[in-house]
Amino acid sequence: MAGSFTDAGPSSAEGWRDGPLILTEDPGLLDDLLRLCAAAGAVPEVQHGPPGERSGWDRAPMVLVGDDTARGCRGMPRRPGVMLVGRDREAPDVWRHAVEMGAEYVLRLPDSEAWLVDQIANAVEGVGRPALTVGVMGGRGGSGASTLACALAVTAARSGRRTMLIDGDPLGGGIDVLLGGEESEGLRWPDFARSKGRLGGGALEESLPALHGLRVLSWGRGDEVIVPPQAMRSVLAAARRLGGVVVVDLPRRFDESVTEALAQLDVGLLVVPGELRAVAAAQRVAAVARTVLEDLRVIARGPYTAGLDEQWVARTLDLPLVGDLPMEPALSSAQDSGVPPGGNSRGALARFCAAFWDLADVPVRADAVPFRSHGGVAA
Repeated sequence: MAGSFTDAGPSSAEGWRDGPLILTEDPGLLDDLLRLCAAAGAVPEVQHGPPGERSGWDRAPMVLVGDDTARGCRGMPRRPGVMLVGRDREAPDVWRHAVEMGAEYVLRLPDSEAWLVDQIANAVEGVGRPALTVGVMGGRGGSGASTLACALAVTAARSGRRTMLIDGDPLGGGIDVLLGGEESEGLRWPDFARSKGRLGGGALEESLPALHGLRVLSWGRGDEVIVPPQAMRSVLAAARRLGGVVVVDLPRRFDESVTEALAQLDVGLLVVPGELRAVAAAQRVAAVARTVLEDLRVIARGPYTAGLDEQWVARTLDLPLVGDLPMEPALSSAQDSGVPPGGNSRGALARFCAAFWDLADVPVRADAVPFRSHGGVAA
């Protein structure tokens, strides 16, 4: 089933573990390449000497050939992702060997280490469609944005989508609490606050708490930790490379980290209660968000002040309407029983979220989303 978390087993004649194939007899070079694979979150297959018939030359996502072994790789089938790697700048015939074996790149360590880590991570994680990344924010405090973010993530995971929920609001109390996972083992934002370079998507995923079929990045229970924009960029980029769905719960206040998160969204959802003061507050939030985010849409939430409805809210904000967020009176009592928002597949909130995902999988321009009356998602 798409979106499930699987553990790839050892390589075989039919399959391959996720990491590259390393071909070298040089112990020092091998140590360097193993270290770089670890930094990229990859587990390589190592073969000493030239490739044999069952070496995995054709199956590995990438082949790293030590310059000490290059001569023995002549005549191997041409394939992409072959790199000739060494540490000796004066190695004789290195370029001739590269041409003979069809290498795409000739790399010298340590100069090319950072670049090679990125390429290993790309090969391991694939180059498929990036995750559909949705941000949820409230037009005013208490609008229910975090509840909707949880419900969207839970519903996406239940449908089989690979899902990650990221808490972007350090003052929100921790989104893992809404999922009943505040005591779950796994890393939180303080563990990533100093991240600057590239994070491996698989390593990020495996390090986070697994709750209700999805992975959750929340805040710790200690002092407030400042997450610089570089860390936000690294984490979201790693999450997006995994594919599937990423849901980001965002605050109403905007700093550099929140701006970085907005820049990586495919679509933003602004939850706005149906009252005049809420709409007025949401106008200010929307004005700032739209300086960064091209596709911002509104979800209205009743009950409505006399004379207002979801279409009036959308027109006033000049935003496309996703729909009217349904009321679910039993939501609080369900959470007390361990059922997260959206956990009841027959509930109104879960049905709303399921309809959103069904539509969101089809690329739609923001200005092409029509209005729809009470109780549904715009078609």
